[in-house]
Amino acid sequence: MLLGIEPRACAVCRKGLYRNMTFFRGGWSRCTVCDQFVHYSCLASGKVSFLKQRPRICKACREAQAPASEAPSVGGPAAQAVGT
Repeated sequence: MLLGIEPRACAVCRKGLYRNMTFFRGGWSRCTVCDQFVHYSCLASGKVSFLKQRPRICKACREAQAPASEAPSVGGPAAQAVGT
């Protein structure tokens, strides 16, 4: 996992990514949805708070997916049950 010579920024927090950062000091990974490099701390949490979700998804992509999946379930069955 080596970044190129050009400096890159995290897609979530917009802070710089450095090649000398190791896993134990924070590190970085690539989001599987947007294919951008992000800090390890900017990845979405899994079932246990200190572990990260697999496949690796950044917080921005997870927030973008969450409203789309929750919106139909909120108004669908409740509106039918009240009207009947």
